[in-house]
Formats: sequence, C-alpha cells, structure tokens
Amino acid sequence: MNIDIGGKVKKLRNSKKMTLKELSEKTDLSIGFLSQMERGITAIATDSLSRIAEALDVDLSYFFTNPRRAKKYVLRSYEKEVFQVQDGGFIMYHLTNEIGDKEMLPRLIELLPNSSDEPIDAYPHEGEEFIYVLEGILTLLINGEEQDLFPGDSAHYKSDIPHNWQNNTNKTVKFLEVNVPACFKQK
Repeated sequence: MNIDIGGKVKKLRNSKKMTLKELSEKTDLSIGFLSQMERGITAIATDSLSRIAEALDVDLSYFFTNPRRAKKYVLRSYEKEVFQVQDGGFIMYHLTNEIGDKEMLPRLIELLPNSSDEPIDAYPHEGEEFIYVLEGILTLLINGEEQDLFPGDSAHYKSDIPHNWQNNTNKTVKFLEVNVPACFKQK
C-alpha cells in the first residue's frame, strides 16, 4: 500500500510540476521523507498524508481509490476501497462498481464515536434513503426527533425530510446506506 500511495503522490506532484522541495515547504515534511514515501520505502501517517493532499489540492480519499479497477458487476469484499473520510468521523466505502451509470448508491459507513457535545444538524437533500444497522447503536435525527437504531433495525425515508446520523456511544457503528438517486457520488 505504501508504494501505491507514494506513487500517487509522485504522479500528482509531477503533474502539477511541483518539486519535492516545494512540496516539503508546503507540508513541513522533509525532502528525504517525501522521497522515501514516494518510493514506498517508508509509511506515512494519515495526518501527514492529509497535509500532502491539501498541498496538492485533492481530497484525502484520492490516495485510497484505485482508478484501474476493471468494469465488472461483482465487488469482492477484499476489493472494497475507502471512498471518503470525513471530519465528522465517517469512513465511507462504495459497495458497487461503476457508480457513474447507476441510479442508486449503496455504501457501507463506519461512524466513529462522537467526541463532541455539539448537537448534530439535520439537513435535507434530493431523493430517498435506506439505512440498515449492522453493528452498534446509530442515532438517527429525523424530522426533529432522535431515534436509536440497533443492529437489524432499518429506516427508509424521503431525503427532503431534514435528517442526519450520530454515534453517541463509545464504539464504532457500522451501517449500510442506499441513496436514490446516487446524489453523493462526489461529496
């Protein structure tokens, strides 16, 4: 994996005509470290990779996706890739190939424990959603009410109703989410 990430950093850096020295100055990482990381000799911490992503003007998830995936209908469990990591503690995985031509978007979401006392903000968007809890206790805020969903529980609603999710426990929550239409492809 180190070689894949390092190779992506190098290819992106070169495409932006940026030297190792310039990347070093933008990230406060040494030229030697960056060189070793690009060659796959050393591992990189997520916070350092996040600084590189910011300096190269890409989302952190860019380094975890595989553009060479062949067009196919089956996605094996070992082929599942991180699609997006969000600040709110969401780790999202697409559960399908070739999302560009699909009407629905199935995802596996891991929601880390909430470390903030801030209330969650509900928001509406286009379409409809289905969620199914696999592990943990998911708090669903929908239409001004909080509902705790346990493993095996599901919810299906129009997405124009203000809603959001939160993990109020100290364990990771895993759930399946399906959006129709696939409105969060690039979010």
